[in-house]
Amino acid sequence: MSVMNKLAVLLLLFCLNHTAMAARIGTGGLSAAFSKDSASIGVIVGSGTAFDDDYMILGVGAGYYIINGLEIGIDAQYWMSGEPSITKVTPKMTYVFTQPETIKPYLGIFYRRTFYSDDDLNLDDQNSYGYRAGAYLNSNDDVYIGGGIVHEKYADCNPLIECSSTYPEVIFAISF
Repeated sequence: MSVMNKLAVLLLLFCLNHTAMAARIGTGGLSAAFSKDSASIGVIVGSGTAFDDDYMILGVGAGYYIINGLEIGIDAQYWMSGEPSITKVTPKMTYVFTQPETIKPYLGIFYRRTFYSDDDLNLDDQNSYGYRAGAYLNSNDDVYIGGGIVHEKYADCNPLIECSSTYPEVIFAISF
């Protein structure tokens, strides 16, 4: 495991430990996950590769359940330590099937705007859209983890290059 990945995992565990404690204190222990009028926050920490460069990824996400199981939200990521720096802003909508007790499947759609620092590469900012599917494991009433698969398609893409990608996702979130 590279030093960058170890640092990302350590930072994630530290942030999640403190965020989980703050969320539990703020809700008084009441059940909130996936319920109407509840909110969720998540932390994004990881690593990625683009333009033959390695990046450390930091971000945050927030969502609001407008009805039981239906969340609207936004995520923001900043890719640093590589050239060019990359910022991604992603409005999203996710439906969680709340009927199962332990494992709760989800389906979602999103739009993403990717901004590149315009160094010497002359890159245009990029739009993409896609869907996600997976399942959450409700570890308690406020904290949940999940995993699934994401498919993303790039708009206005040159058809001579790969215009879509599919990748796994791991989610840790707190509801309040």
